[in-house]
Amino acid sequence: MIISQTPLRLSFLGGGSDLPSYYRAKGGAVLSTSIDKCVYVTVSQKFDNALRVSYSKTEEVDDASSVEHPIVREALAKLGIRGGIEITSVADIPAKGTGLGSSSSFTVGLLNALHAFNGRHASAEQLASESCNIEIERCGEPIGKQDQYAAAYGGLNFIRFKRDDSVDVQKIFCRSETLETLQSMLLVFYTGITRSASGVLAQQSANLASEADKIATMDRMVASAEAILADLQSDRIDTIGEALHESWCLKKSLAAGISNSTIDSAYEAAMAAGAQGGKILGAGGGGFLLFVVPLEKQAAVRAALSGLRETPFRFSKSGSRIIFVH
Repeated sequence: MIISQTPLRLSFLGGGSDLPSYYRAKGGAVLSTSIDKCVYVTVSQKFDNALRVSYSKTEEVDDASSVEHPIVREALAKLGIRGGIEITSVADIPAKGTGLGSSSSFTVGLLNALHAFNGRHASAEQLASESCNIEIERCGEPIGKQDQYAAAYGGLNFIRFKRDDSVDVQKIFCRSETLETLQSMLLVFYTGITRSASGVLAQQSANLASEADKIATMDRMVASAEAILADLQSDRIDTIGEALHESWCLKKSLAAGISNSTIDSAYEAAMAAGAQGGKILGAGGGGFLLFVVPLEKQAAVRAALSGLRETPFRFSKSGSRIIFVH
């Protein structure tokens, strides 16, 4: 039996520039961190040569090609596993479509566990690259690359997406006191709305491929991510709230469905109560809201958003890892 643990992530700035329609022309960049909410995948030998896959439903099939779950089916095919295996998954935040990168964390964790099951170690780069291949190329999802790299590497990173399709993961180094202060200022609330990112991202990708004003907007969002990288490296965090607010206002113009009246109302209430800035996590349309809030204003923001569920978290330094082998 093998168990992998793979973190979810918070994306601060630059989201959307990891779509190929943008980065292949301009080069993209995302600032993100992994958190202590994780996806766990268990892989074990099955008594017979069939397959059993348990997630929100349970599949029992005779051959890997018959698995309905597209990511599981393609991961098994990529690694040449046809049967004799049982796969289960659970998560600290189980709902799909929450904007925390859960699908990619599952893919990375599944590959990590399958490689270990086959007696091989897989590096973070290999896990991220193979996950992108499975989700984007094999499964045809119109998504970017940031979630796979955030899950595989872990930690606070500045991730660059180059025109030649290569990816550079840069660890952000600053004082521990800076990270503690930043973490203490971040509040996350669940909107109660889940959605599929595919539709929003497909439209956003199409717009970034053809509309000059959308491309210029993304240019500004990437420049903001670069600026906050420099500030963090200088142990400055007083600019991140304003940067998030500006980027959120810009992001809403990239495609329909990124925001809605429920999200806008909650965001405006938090800002009126003292938040310095914020954003919806992920592609938009639902999931979790992230805010930067000074400590003295947090009680007021919590009161203003009392109808939403706050979700405490901590930054995580670890990427996907094998936590149990028997």
